[in-house]
Amino acid sequence: MKAVLLSGGMDSIALTFWQKPDFVITIDYGQRAASTELEVAAQVAHSLGIQHEVIHVDCSSLGSGDMSGRPASMHAPVSEWWPFRNQLLLTLGGMRSIAIGAKEMMLGSVASDESHADGRIEFFKLINGLMAMQEGAIHVTAPAIQMSTVELVQHSGAPRELIAWAHSCHTGTLACGGCRGCTKHYNVMKELYGEPY
Repeated sequence: MKAVLLSGGMDSIALTFWQKPDFVITIDYGQRAASTELEVAAQVAHSLGIQHEVIHVDCSSLGSGDMSGRPASMHAPVSEWWPFRNQLLLTLGGMRSIAIGAKEMMLGSVASDESHADGRIEFFKLINGLMAMQEGAIHVTAPAIQMSTVELVQHSGAPRELIAWAHSCHTGTLACGGCRGCTKHYNVMKELYGEPY
């Protein structure tokens, strides 16, 4: 069985359409956009007929940067950086995956995520080894890690009406238009479809 961590962003939506997992997991870890991300993920899962699992764990007091509404940490390579975020999500998702019986858990990380260490190929190799050696032997993969978001969407074959659900804003439940997530969303939609929306 396969699982995808579905945040409701463009990358995870395209990955879900491409990989057709047995279920998707959305995690509310206290990020500012959580409620909209959950709504989008639920809509995508329903549209594709995929089982949707939701985890709520409030880690907001541990966050930094745009996603938490706090000042960026002195260690932050980019404004939305949250310490050990992918490691946190994979740990929580892995806990649920074991309960359901999944053997592979996928993240929608793409090439541009290398701006932070937990978005790099090396990170996924290490975390896969760590989780695979533990009870339950969950394998962690990032099938699109060498693609751009545009390449991922094109390769996945995901229709525009599904990608249009994506919520990319890092700062809240409505698109702010100015954060790195909103800027990426605008640029990707324009490159894919010739217009930003």
